Amino acid sequence: MRTASIFRGSRGGAALAATALLALATGCGSGTDDPAGDPTSTTSHPASHSVKDTSITAKPGERFTLTVHQNASTREYWYLVDPKPDTSVLVSRGRHYASDSGDEPMPGAGGRLTFTFEAKGKGTTRFTLLHCTFSTCQGNTSTLPPATTGPSATPTGAAATPSPSQAPERITYTVTVD
Repeated sequence: MRTASIFRGSRGGAALAATALLALATGCGSGTDDPAGDPTSTTSHPASHSVKDTSITAKPGERFTLTVHQNASTREYWYLVDPKPDTSVLVSRGRHYASDSGDEPMPGAGGRLTFTFEAKGKGTTRFTLLHCTFSTCQGNTSTLPPATTGPSATPTGAAATPSPSQAPERITYTVTVD
């Protein structure tokens, strides 16, 4: 299984990704959750795509993932927003967060948020992931996207230096199921 992700602002991200990949590659046991033990099944082991790979091709029944770095302590969040996929072609199978600090949460620690999708029927569809930071979105939480996806208000006050507001990053994916 390939692992691809974006680790923004994390020097240890590459080392962590390499360690996680090594752990996956050297996993123990020969048991499988795949139907009839089929090692080519993608139901339990979805293909990982790079977040920057915006054109994806899949077969009906195939699952794939997109993994991003997220850190709630710095108000950095990712969301699946409109346009969402046409559910006759592609469905979201949820998201899963894994902390960089392991099982014990540590203040300030970030982690990896993985979005899982399943190809349903032949066709082409698009969907968008929205990346919010403290400076690009207001009124959002870890599960609730901002009410608007435009730029945040520019800080005010005598000590504030006016700077242009930034819009949150939007990545739109095109998925073809054939």
